[in-house]
Amino acid sequence: DPSGFPLRSLYSVFWLQAILLWAISMPLLQAQRAARPTGLVWLDLLGLVFFVIGFVFEAGGDWQMARFKADPANRGKVLDRAFWRYTRHPNYFGDAMVWWGFFLFAAATPRSLWTVYSPIVMTFLLLRVSGVALLEKGLRGTKPEYRDYVERTSAFFPWFPKRRS
Repeated sequence: DPSGFPLRSLYSVFWLQAILLWAISMPLLQAQRAARPTGLVWLDLLGLVFFVIGFVFEAGGDWQMARFKADPANRGKVLDRAFWRYTRHPNYFGDAMVWWGFFLFAAATPRSLWTVYSPIVMTFLLLRVSGVALLEKGLRGTKPEYRDYVERTSAFFPWFPKRRS
């Protein structure tokens, strides 16, 4: 192929994603290979709490959005109920919480604190690269109600909506 597309996509898409996946999953790999302390420690419990909260927000946010979009009456409207009332991106918040939970599981094992880069990178990607920033850029211009929604709703961390003035 003279365009070089297959080779470029191999490097820029597939290998890049494989390397990112390997690097970001390091807390899980480290936790599995490290000698475990006897019994569970408080970091394991905290990791479980982060994971469960994250899973509920990620799956719940996706489910709520799917149901909202399935109703033709909602076409062109902004979902601002349930999780979406407290954060504009409950699914991305949940995804980040899951990765922080994985890190906390790893942090409970010896010599694993270095894997903290994983949830930091994941949170950065979700906030600034592929998640919130990318989606918000597109939504601001397509839905008039979205501007009001942005003014009253936290972008990432769930929080109570601001009162309308």
